[in-house]
Amino acid sequence: MLKQTQELVEVKYFTSRVSNNPSKEKRQDDYLNVLKTTPIKIFYGQYKSKPITCKSCGHSWANNEEKMTDVNIAVNMITDAMQNRYDAALLVSGDSDLVPPITTIHQFFAQKIVIVAFPPDRSNNSVKNIAKGSFIIGRQKLMQNQFPLTVTLASGHQIIKPVDW
Repeated sequence: MLKQTQELVEVKYFTSRVSNNPSKEKRQDDYLNVLKTTPIKIFYGQYKSKPITCKSCGHSWANNEEKMTDVNIAVNMITDAMQNRYDAALLVSGDSDLVPPITTIHQFFAQKIVIVAFPPDRSNNSVKNIAKGSFIIGRQKLMQNQFPLTVTLASGHQIIKPVDW
């Protein structure tokens, strides 16, 4: 996704550890272990479970949600701008919660630009309108940049890629 004149300085991945779902936890553990075989830096938020109750019938269930991921992204983007770690940041997200940090970077660091790469089917006009550029990552581009079907960790353990990574 970079132009020939651009240099990739760093890749950061922001997530929260899934809980209360063993099969999802296993898939995420495997994926994060594979990511750790690369130079990607991983930043963790929190995964919170909060009870939801239906007002009509009184039935309750747990609603799980990721917390702090957007804040971690925002803080890192602004801190990296302050430390002059990039000229252009490529943000892969469609989350409108990231409009304020993008606006802040463009306001206080006029020489910096934030370009947004939207995952397929995730375009967002509020993000698109504030970014200095945007595009949708095509499904074919994603398919061309997948991990191999089997990844061997430093421990010798092999992870076989599930269909839903």
